[in-house]
Amino acid sequence: MRFATPWAFILLVPVALIVIFKLKVRKPGSVHFSSVRNARRAGVSWRTKFANLPLILRVAAIVLLVVALARPQEGREKVRDVTRGVAIEMVIDRSGSMGTEMEYRGRRLNRLEVVKRVFKEFLLGNGKTLKGRPNDLVGMVAFARYADTIAPLTLGHGALLRFLDGMDVVRRRSEDGTAIGDAIALAAARLKTAEEDLARFREGSKGKENDYKIKSKIIILLTDGQNNFGKRTPQEAAKLAAKWGIKIYAIGVGGRESVATIRTLFGEFKVPTGGGVDEETLKSIADATGGIFRMAEDEESLRKIYEEIDRMEKSEVESVRYIDYRERFSDFCIVAMFLLLLEVTLTNTILRRVP
Repeated sequence: MRFATPWAFILLVPVALIVIFKLKVRKPGSVHFSSVRNARRAGVSWRTKFANLPLILRVAAIVLLVVALARPQEGREKVRDVTRGVAIEMVIDRSGSMGTEMEYRGRRLNRLEVVKRVFKEFLLGNGKTLKGRPNDLVGMVAFARYADTIAPLTLGHGALLRFLDGMDVVRRRSEDGTAIGDAIALAAARLKTAEEDLARFREGSKGKENDYKIKSKIIILLTDGQNNFGKRTPQEAAKLAAKWGIKIYAIGVGGRESVATIRTLFGEFKVPTGGGVDEETLKSIADATGGIFRMAEDEESLRKIYEEIDRMEKSEVESVRYIDYRERFSDFCIVAMFLLLLEVTLTNTILRRVP
């Protein structure tokens, strides 16, 4: 057993001083008699013998509460040291067409929402076919007409998911569009400097990042459209990625022709919006970087693509140790509360004293 906050034991010093004062310094009240011979023959009652029991119970309760404040912990110590992982940039299309509905477990959700939910499974695992990516640096870029860094590369995936939850389809026409080339170029630039960013983070850090090495770098691109905005074409951005040793896994989301659902007073109607996934371009940029191109018609096919990527890009763990401490302070608190309750009960019943 160990104590997470051992400084709390300092509080036992004033407790000891109070007990000494109670038992030694303060004198009990007295009544003078000419002789106590008969009183001695009468003996001592059991109430007199247990007169100090409430004080003992209270002191014991306070000691237990101090121990609880010191946070006793027990368990096995295990710490996982990750040495080689994959640096992943998620590049997610959030243009207006991503608001088109898509099948997800028998429900109709927009494409972006389906992408977000399956991405969470890829990142955290689903307890079945996806085991999660706890050892990988993951960052996120979102794009419509413009590309933006949503989250930097990080091993803290909880923070990443908060950014993901806040992502939505663009609403303003002035922001709508599909800048695939700029998004790939931005993600590639983030991956190019990943080692430098990691080195800066290591300064003053004592975490597992100190032993972390990047095994490979990949971009997972998810889009349902065609490049129609931006300074760079997807092919130009793919050349940069290939130059920097970055693979692109391109995923076309939705059907080959985009279809939107319109709700009117007369019911729901499906209307083709034209365009759709530019399969030729996505395949070419994947081939140019050594990655793959796949189409995801629904949630199930998207999950299978992630499973394929999961098999192809594996991180390496050389040593495994965990810290698994169980907090035990609640046990001490429960016993302390019981002793206090017993003390209050005794002082107000059979051990009650009249001043």
